[in-house]
Amino acid sequence: MGVVLGPKLVVSRETETRLRDLHAMLVKWNPAINLVAKSTVPVAWERHVLDSVQLFPETRFSSWVDLGSGGGFPGLVIAVLCAELRPESQVTLVEADQRKATFLREAARKLGLPATVIAERIESVPPLRADILSARALATLTDLLGFAVRHMKPNGLALFPKGASWRAEVEEARKSWHFDFVVEVSETDPAAVILKVKTVEHV
Repeated sequence: MGVVLGPKLVVSRETETRLRDLHAMLVKWNPAINLVAKSTVPVAWERHVLDSVQLFPETRFSSWVDLGSGGGFPGLVIAVLCAELRPESQVTLVEADQRKATFLREAARKLGLPATVIAERIESVPPLRADILSARALATLTDLLGFAVRHMKPNGLALFPKGASWRAEVEEARKSWHFDFVVEVSETDPAAVILKVKTVEHV
């Protein structure tokens, strides 16, 4: 019998165990590297793991790029889910902080994940041509759309979790970018949303 991780996602016990192991690694490494805010560690399973799980789409994809991966959210979580549900897919994590990149590589190795870690600045990485692009707590929407143009396929999808001020970010971003988007309310925080963005062009 599978494990229910959200309204639309059922996974194997092995996948749940991998996610629990990732959670345990985060708790162990965080005091030394500050992968996530210290205040969120006691609720990290809901705040970081399950919050990332909800981004996993029902549609198929061959390449997922996570920008500014930090402690691996959502990138490592997506890689865990891909190992079971999308084994043909490649997940790439971009993280300029060398210590965080070391954690990401070690976690991917220990968990046996189909993930590549690039320890460079987003702006200096050659275009990655992602089917799906994600970035969580990284930058303003205006800046994220610039990254999307560089690293996402023209017909790709960008997934950007945002907090309560998302409307103001959209309004500001529209001064520089044309883009189509859909808003989904977060399953883990009713004040937060996921912006699903397509067709990004500079004004």
